[in-house]
Amino acid sequence: MNRKTLVPLAMIGLLAPVLAACGTTDGGSGGGDAIVVGTTDQFVANADAPAPLDPAYAYDTGAWNVLRQTVQTLMHPPRGGGEPVPDAAESCVFTDTASESYRCKLRSGLKFADGTPVTAEDVKFSIQRVLDIDADNGTAALLANIDTIETKGDNEVIFHLATPDATFPYKLSTPVAAIVSREQYDGKKLREGFEVDGSGPYTMKTESDGDHVSKVVFTKNPHYKGDVKLRNDRVELRSFADAESMGKALESGDIDMMTRAMSPQQIQELSTAPKEGITLTEVPGLEIRYLAFNTNHPSVKDKAVRQAMAAVVDRGQIAGQVYGSTAEPLYSLIPTSIAAHTNSFYNKYGEPSRKKAAAILDDAGIETPVELELNYTTDHYGPGTAKEFEALRDQLNATELFDVTIKGTEWAKFRPAQKRGDYAVYGLGWFPDFPDPDNYTAPFLDKGNFLNSPYVSEEARNLIPQSRREADRTAASPAFKEIQEIVADDVPVLPLWQGKQYVAARDDITGVEWALNASSDLQLWELARGSGA
Repeated sequence: MNRKTLVPLAMIGLLAPVLAACGTTDGGSGGGDAIVVGTTDQFVANADAPAPLDPAYAYDTGAWNVLRQTVQTLMHPPRGGGEPVPDAAESCVFTDTASESYRCKLRSGLKFADGTPVTAEDVKFSIQRVLDIDADNGTAALLANIDTIETKGDNEVIFHLATPDATFPYKLSTPVAAIVSREQYDGKKLREGFEVDGSGPYTMKTESDGDHVSKVVFTKNPHYKGDVKLRNDRVELRSFADAESMGKALESGDIDMMTRAMSPQQIQELSTAPKEGITLTEVPGLEIRYLAFNTNHPSVKDKAVRQAMAAVVDRGQIAGQVYGSTAEPLYSLIPTSIAAHTNSFYNKYGEPSRKKAAAILDDAGIETPVELELNYTTDHYGPGTAKEFEALRDQLNATELFDVTIKGTEWAKFRPAQKRGDYAVYGLGWFPDFPDPDNYTAPFLDKGNFLNSPYVSEEARNLIPQSRREADRTAASPAFKEIQEIVADDVPVLPLWQGKQYVAARDDITGVEWALNASSDLQLWELARGSGA
């Protein structure tokens, strides 16, 4: 890329199983020298989400961590972070000064895992397919600024954008922009089940128990041509019901590494009393947690209710008592480690104050106590979530301004219900698609957003494309400052905390420090046994 003015990440930071075959080569189901990685992510295909691993639908960290191993994108996040670098592409560059035309040239000899050549028409098909399907998961919103896609010969593709967008290279580096085979994927409908076919570093097989995947086996793709250097031939990703069972598997040697989602207690214990043969590694993280609101629901439709909650929630207590040193309070959708962050909620509401909350409700004529149900997912973000919502409930009820109950639901049911608008108030986490303030604002506020939220701020929606005009991302800070102030005033979401990331692994596994990047993307190709570079 020739866009030297785009701010790199380092600067932003300163600022009975059933075997289902997926792919085209045999990978086996275990044994040998496979490196085994544990996760508490659950992979479920059901009536509400029949195609969890289709790039046109998948929009959660767990699914993306499967796709990143098996599909290829034109660009990809480099080791250590920074501007995206070419992967399936040989080169990509904006061809105008307005960031509206983006041209990519494919690597020569690029093939899908079955040996079929990858062409520019496959790239066009894959991107257009996401836009045409426009799944209700919010996935297509990342690419919605594409106006037309042009191909020249077999190896050149040009994206013409509706409006300038300096963040477009980052979007092309996400699994939403995965290149898929026209032979395996329908251009107008989702591919149901757990099959994935691509041209990425690995092929894959899954072992499933009914509609749940218990294991994914990744095997080196001999046809892969790209920027990634594989340091192993095979990796297994095993799904555990909870952090405790995953931790026991690591201690016993059944798995070699574990990461999301470890419990706060596990992290504390491994930090203060390391276990023999196991090393805990902290890696940079950009995760945030927040409450979100269905602003059409009668109980929270009046923003005074949402503002009163913002005035009394004690983020420090939640971060300290529930998550300890692994979290810190957050007063904006944009975390403190990303340029353009402002403490917009603290600036508006200050320290937690029952008096201030009561005045807000009284001025709006809201009768108290306000009855609310807070909903959370029991199995997607780790065991600390239930304790977090117990703390939120107790804080709000202690004011006697609210009468709060809480309800936990498994992710496979929680996410569809949240998108349907079943919940008035619900908790979610966000792991950025790419490390730019745009990705902490547009997915929540723009048209077709990830939350499927009824909230609309025309002012914010005008500021988002304005911010994308700036190739120098620091120049976009004034627009993001305004957006954060709008969010603090209207409270369509209520930021709570930002977290750190940890990986625990057996001592004979190398590359652990590179296996999880700041956006929580698993990079399994970095892992190896024994000494290594």
